[in-house]
Amino acid sequence: MIRKNRTNISTIGELTIDGVFECFILEDKDRGLRKDMPVSELITKKVKAKTAIPEGRYEVVINFSNRFKKLLPLLLDVPAYAGIRIHPGNTAADTEGCLLPGINKGIDKVTSSRVAFNALFGKMKAASAHEKIFIIIK
Repeated sequence: MIRKNRTNISTIGELTIDGVFECFILEDKDRGLRKDMPVSELITKKVKAKTAIPEGRYEVVINFSNRFKKLLPLLLDVPAYAGIRIHPGNTAADTEGCLLPGINKGIDKVTSSRVAFNALFGKMKAASAHEKIFIIIK
């Protein structure tokens, strides 16, 4: 995923699978965090529930979310964060670091999130049956 549109509220990126555009992804504000930064620096720069996760490569597993009461993708080993998932949502108010897929984008929002999520989740479930899944965020 490549982060493209940044505002004081949110970040919107473009997610590709094997080089083919899949959907837009809405996140909280990008504050320039990187996975290779010391955790103490990440914690200092992070604003709780208003900061996109650090750039980096993350393994993604599908497991049961107690919060959402269903299977959802979970990003593993996100430094200074816990419970980072991919789930439907339309604005930065719908995320606390999570990735929200959308078919279209606007200022600080994505639309048709459930449609985008369902398509992406179907591909992730199929892939997870025979290989590990990773997401790279730049």
